Amino acid sequence: MSPQIWAVGRNYADHAKELGNAVPEAAPNQTTDPMIFLKGGGTIVPAGKTIHLPKWTDDIHHECELALRFDEKFQFSHLTIALDLTAREVQAKLKAQSHPWTLAKSFRDSCPMGEAVPFSSIPGGIASFAELNFSLKVNGELRQKASPRQMIHSIARLREYVVDRFPVQPGDWLLTGTPAGVAPLRSGDRVEAVIDGVYQATWTVA
Repeated sequence: MSPQIWAVGRNYADHAKELGNAVPEAAPNQTTDPMIFLKGGGTIVPAGKTIHLPKWTDDIHHECELALRFDEKFQFSHLTIALDLTAREVQAKLKAQSHPWTLAKSFRDSCPMGEAVPFSSIPGGIASFAELNFSLKVNGELRQKASPRQMIHSIARLREYVVDRFPVQPGDWLLTGTPAGVAPLRSGDRVEAVIDGVYQATWTVA
């Protein structure tokens, strides 16, 4: 059975601002809960494979994110790099109608995801998560670059919130949010996503 993909929206202030969204309050005065949405497990495109864009829209944006995997004790045991592909124009229309975002977020091939890297193989383990840097290039052009230090909600806060409120299963993934720099993908693009010193994944767009 495919894992579920729990995703957090508006977890980087600069990304919320670039889309004209309200910016959640950051710790320690944090009063807002994380914004969580679900992407189907069948949306995953493994690293090295081809991303097929939907034919019903020409406005698919990349959102590069760090992804964390839940273990049997609902702790984070692995990480990887992922893309939360978003049908931006469709999302805007759904938001304007106060409708769910499912069509904009959970279409086929909407979650390119790298291989799971155990935290035990990373110097410092999960304690070093906030020090990791990640980035996205499209056709060699740097589009997104950030660090978890910029996240509004910490991974401890996200884990507590998601496990308490949703039917999380071992093996499920959590997408931790994207920084600014989201932009459209086009047919023929080559996408390269990197966690510095840890992992690199590439995809091509059909």
